[in-house]
Amino acid sequence: QVQLVESGGGLVQAGGSLRLSCAASGSISSNNAMGWYRQAPGKERLMVAGITNGGVTTYADSVKGRFTISRDNAKNTVYLLMNNLKPEDTAVYYCGAGYPLPHDYWGQGTQVTVSS
Repeated sequence: QVQLVESGGGLVQAGGSLRLSCAASGSISSNNAMGWYRQAPGKERLMVAGITNGGVTTYADSVKGRFTISRDNAKNTVYLLMNNLKPEDTAVYYCGAGYPLPHDYWGQGTQVTVSS
C-alpha cells in the first residue's frame, strides 16, 4: 500500500508563486517515477510535470519555463514550484507515483486557485 499526501495549495494572485509538496509512504519503490497532474472542473486530468527516480524531468507545454519539479529521494518527497501563475492554472493538483509512469498511485489532491 502506497500513500501520497499533498500540501501547499491555496489562493494566489496572478503572477504569484506556490510550492506544492507530496510525501510518499508505504510500499513505494525507489524506482517509481513521480509526477503532478491537474484537473479543472469539467475537464480531464492531465499531467503537468513528471520526474524519474534518476531526476529526468518532463513538462506540459503550458507550464514550461514557469513550473519546476524536483524530488528528494531520501525523503520520498516530490515538489512542484509554480511561478508566474495564471488564472488558467486553477485546478485541483494531484500527486502521482508509479513505474514506469507515475499514475499507479494517487494523492487526495490539493486545490490551487489563481485570481486575476
